[in-house]
Amino acid sequence: MAKTLSFGIMHLGIAFSVTYALTGSIAISGAVTFIEPAVNTVAHYFFDRYWEQRERRKAAQADAPADAGRDSGMAMAAAQ
Repeated sequence: MAKTLSFGIMHLGIAFSVTYALTGSIAISGAVTFIEPAVNTVAHYFFDRYWEQRERRKAAQADAPADAGRDSGMAMAAAQ
């Protein structure tokens, strides 16, 4: 937990420093320093949801051809 907390503080310091170097404004730097992580957190939540759905679709597609082949083979055997 200490490593995560120290990384978070470092991230905020870097964000503030870079934004201040680019804009020269303490107000803008402060806003970007705290708004960016909040927006990034929300975006990460939706990205995770998308990624999980994508993985489920890939898994379903990987299973589908095997199931379809078995079903058609049984139907052909029953027809003979």
